[in-house]
Amino acid sequence: MTTVTEPRNPRTTAPRPKRRKRAAAAVATMRPHWTVYAVLAVFLVASVFPFYWSFLIASGDRFTINDPNMSWWPGGNFLENAATVIGNPAVNFWKALWNSIVVSTTTGVTTVVLSTLAGYAFAKLRFKGSNALLIGVIATMAVPVQLGIVPLYILMQEFGWTGSVGAVILPALVTAFGVFWMTQYISQSLPTELIEAARVDGCSMIRTFWHVGLPAARPAAAMLFLFTFVTQWNNFMWPYIVLDPQNPTLPVSLSILQANYFVDYSLVLAGVLLATVPLLLLFMFAGKQLVSGIMAGAVKG
Repeated sequence: MTTVTEPRNPRTTAPRPKRRKRAAAAVATMRPHWTVYAVLAVFLVASVFPFYWSFLIASGDRFTINDPNMSWWPGGNFLENAATVIGNPAVNFWKALWNSIVVSTTTGVTTVVLSTLAGYAFAKLRFKGSNALLIGVIATMAVPVQLGIVPLYILMQEFGWTGSVGAVILPALVTAFGVFWMTQYISQSLPTELIEAARVDGCSMIRTFWHVGLPAARPAAAMLFLFTFVTQWNNFMWPYIVLDPQNPTLPVSLSILQANYFVDYSLVLAGVLLATVPLLLLFMFAGKQLVSGIMAGAVKG
């Protein structure tokens, strides 16, 4: 007795893993169209142009900004203008730079730590009133900062902190945006099963947060630190109110360059570029770690 063998369908018998590998290899070898590079080039030029224009004015003299025939090539006065800004006793550049570094770094670290702790509690812990507390925290974001200036100044005066950088650091130790940001990220990126597994293995609540919650929140924590650092570095209003002229932050000290009757914009923009250099260095050193953290948080399975 003979058996009849049905013909195989080549479409169904082809090995799927090989097809997937070929498809993945094809996607990996695909190159973007030239229009993608053109759009990216336009965005790059639009982003770099303000810095280049500032450098043009900062490398000239006080008449460069009003010159209708201004050259688009940098002049040779940038180092001289930068030295004038740094050596100006009214600006007190190095003191202001140190104060800005202390304020921005301290508030960045404390905001990340406290916001991550609060976000972990709101996202993964169950306690009475958690939703109401989170709504209350978010509601504070709707209150304008200007409304709290007077009572906050009175409070700092009662503490005897007016004129010191502590009066700038204390109100910015944690932000409502940071708590909301970390809550949303942890609730979406950290599976509850990992926390339960850690608790079953005998980890305490703090150890669970340290070994499970914190690594999962690292990409969002890096973004929050950079955002807080840049915000506090550029903060002008509150430091201008609460600090003394002898103990300023960098934006407050550079504002002295515009206090004269005739404003020398070459000096002003030279000071602005000097104040921007630390931010550029921060992004250069932290950029790779930030991208790697985001990619690590995006990998699942």
